[in-house]
Amino acid sequence: MAVYTLPELDYDYSALEPHISADIMQLHHSKHHQAYVTGANTALEQLAAARDTGNFATVSKLEKDLAFNLAGHINHSVFWKNMSPDGGGEPTGTLNDALSEYFAGFANFQKQFSEVALSIQGSGWSVLAWDTLGARLGVYQLYDQQNNLPAAQIPLLQLDMWEHAFYLQYRNVKADYVKAWWNVVNWTDVAARFERARTQTAGLI
Repeated sequence: MAVYTLPELDYDYSALEPHISADIMQLHHSKHHQAYVTGANTALEQLAAARDTGNFATVSKLEKDLAFNLAGHINHSVFWKNMSPDGGGEPTGTLNDALSEYFAGFANFQKQFSEVALSIQGSGWSVLAWDTLGARLGVYQLYDQQNNLPAAQIPLLQLDMWEHAFYLQYRNVKADYVKAWWNVVNWTDVAARFERARTQTAGLI
């Protein structure tokens, strides 16, 4: 039985136009995200088979497959919620206060987040996360689907910088994609994630 399933979107594929095209959304959600879901479930099945047979010769590869595909599933599940046809603008309330505290204002946060996205070498994500160990916000480059993000971070806002997220519409002009994406950011979702996350602390040390 499948453990992970493709989540439904809260909006139609065309709802984020003109900022993100319906063609991109359909391919991105129904093909790319589905592939990560399938990959994660397949890795779990193969790990179960390895335990049943006692043959762990490929366990290292299977664990890496699970990490990559499960991370892809999680990242995209956050990404879809982070966007809304009613998005854009700036956050308010405690989230805005926190961005001012840790980034010296929303404008500085937006610039840093965008530069992190545009300077990724290869494929990856720009991520605003709550650091449960340091009890603070931080912005990170997440390479591929699972590399370079420190432990104990709770993602709040994620921007997909893989080519499949923008190339059909923006070609290789990543800056135009990033600029357009800010118009669909769902600050209500980000603020709710922030409120849940900041109650969490990591008992790592």
